[in-house]
Amino acid sequence: MSTLVVQIPERRRHSARGGAAPENAASDLGTEYVYALTSDGVVLTGHGECAASLLPKAATVVAMLADTAVSWHRITLPKAPAARLRAALAGVLEEALLDDADSVHLAVAPGASAGQPAWVAAVDRAWLRAELAALEKAKVFVERIVPASWPDDPPSGHFAESAEARGGAGGGEPGVLLHWAHADGVASLGLHGGLARALVSRPAPAGTRWSATPAAVTSAEQWLGMPVNVMSRPERALQAARSLWDLRQFDLAQRNRGARALRDALRKFTSPQWRPVRLGLVALVAAQIVGLNLWAWHQRSGIEARQKGIQAAVRAAFPRASDLDIQRDAAAVAQREIQSLRTLAGKPGENDLETLLMAAASAWPADRPAVDSLRYESGRLTLAAAGWSEQQLTQFRSVLQPAGWQVESNAGQLVLSRARLGGRS
Repeated sequence: MSTLVVQIPERRRHSARGGAAPENAASDLGTEYVYALTSDGVVLTGHGECAASLLPKAATVVAMLADTAVSWHRITLPKAPAARLRAALAGVLEEALLDDADSVHLAVAPGASAGQPAWVAAVDRAWLRAELAALEKAKVFVERIVPASWPDDPPSGHFAESAEARGGAGGGEPGVLLHWAHADGVASLGLHGGLARALVSRPAPAGTRWSATPAAVTSAEQWLGMPVNVMSRPERALQAARSLWDLRQFDLAQRNRGARALRDALRKFTSPQWRPVRLGLVALVAAQIVGLNLWAWHQRSGIEARQKGIQAAVRAAFPRASDLDIQRDAAAVAQREIQSLRTLAGKPGENDLETLLMAAASAWPADRPAVDSLRYESGRLTLAAAGWSEQQLTQFRSVLQPAGWQVESNAGQLVLSRARLGGRS
């Protein structure tokens, strides 16, 4: 699954030259972003620097904050419910924070336990929100936020050119900062002056990892007096993305988990790795459509064959019947012709009065007197049945229903008619 790591540019310090911060906070936002693209989280498949709208697409987007954008505080993690942990942290860190607690975004180290020492990262909330909003406006949705470095042991030192360092004066190498991450915190130090020499012990602790950007490697080696590994900004961003840190916590935590899961699933499904699956699904759907059409054609052919067979049988049995009527409804033609032949022969039809009376007489209870009134209309025979018991009604129905008759009882009357079969009576 592809991952895009976007480096949020360093926040400009307006007070460095005595100027006041502008009213429009958007002037602090990055316009060009260094990015790293990877398909496995280890090997770079692409990198560069461009505007947010030109960043490449990826299944997952991780934002990396510069070392100077994050301050670090080690505290005993308070025991508080998750919903109140942010407020508890603000109370503990109130005196340690340079800004008001409500203007700072806080994030707890991964795996931290209540009642145990833990590192807490602090970032300017308004600035971070504005950076995320600028990326989202360009359709770049950040899922994780990681620091460039964090308190760690063994220590690591990374040398990089910085706009902040270029404003310095004095000896050393202006324009280069040392980002020193160790067990007691993270510090960004200019190489000029003695502060960096005082904080970084010589020799450095065993296992210390040194690296530098290509533009800062000469200054780094002169300052250290030893070779250092060259690490470009995209390579460092990729290294930071492999950490367990995620500063997107509390009020910046991802909302709408269902929509996010759906978006992640859609991105995964549309990724190149899933192309065989997509092709297989398309082939399966196409096969289903073709199969359904073939099955429908077969069923339609069978129905047409049966209809033609019925029509042929009706034509053979009733040659004088209209061919057009046979094509419209062969069953109705056959029924009409049979009724006509039965009438000519003097035999009652299935719905004639004689047939209905014979059926009623065959099921008439022996303990009931003869019917005193009846009415016949359109194949329905209505008989007076006042005083019938439920047992007599049940017996009357049980005798007639197997022969295809329908018996209805209503207000002392019995209505006898042919049961409906296949929608016809």
